[in-house]
Amino acid sequence: MLYFLLSNRAFMWVLFLSNLAGTIYGYIWYMPQLRQTPAVFLPFVPDSPTASLFFTIAIFGLLIGRSWGLVQALAVMTLFKYGIWAVAMNIFTLFVTGNLSWLGWMLVASHFIMAVQGMLYAPFFQVKVIHLIVAALWTLHNEIIDYVYMQYPVYSQLHLYIQEIGYFTFWLSIGSIFVTWYMCVRRNRTIWR
Repeated sequence: MLYFLLSNRAFMWVLFLSNLAGTIYGYIWYMPQLRQTPAVFLPFVPDSPTASLFFTIAIFGLLIGRSWGLVQALAVMTLFKYGIWAVAMNIFTLFVTGNLSWLGWMLVASHFIMAVQGMLYAPFFQVKVIHLIVAALWTLHNEIIDYVYMQYPVYSQLHLYIQEIGYFTFWLSIGSIFVTWYMCVRRNRTIWR
């Protein structure tokens, strides 16, 4: 049943267009921070929109009968990582400030959906070990950009806890690499064609 929904071309086009719109909105949301970001760091600052861009491209590939393993690995890994990260940071914001705006709750819902959709489509993807390695390097390199060069996403008062957040994010990256291996690379994984 789930396979038939996820493989339905009309559903996939809606998913593609929804993710494309969310990606554009995400880059617009990051615009104030991007204006202050040195050019060399620009590809690494808008984390969630870049993750949804990878997924949008991966879904488009499925729609036209193409399988781009590296993009698919990046999609699963970064959707899981930044989906979970944004949910955690917004809940942490609620804990620290005692308040979370409607926008914060929208981010919780949309980023949770990001993480879930990567897992749901992983059985359709054709990821090789080399794709996993390159995606892992991208993801871990992003930690250096965020927490060594301090280009992390700006979240209200959370900068007061940046060391703890950096530590949490590092281990979330490791978990995301494992999830991508488990869902996309391991020998006995579920495969849908």
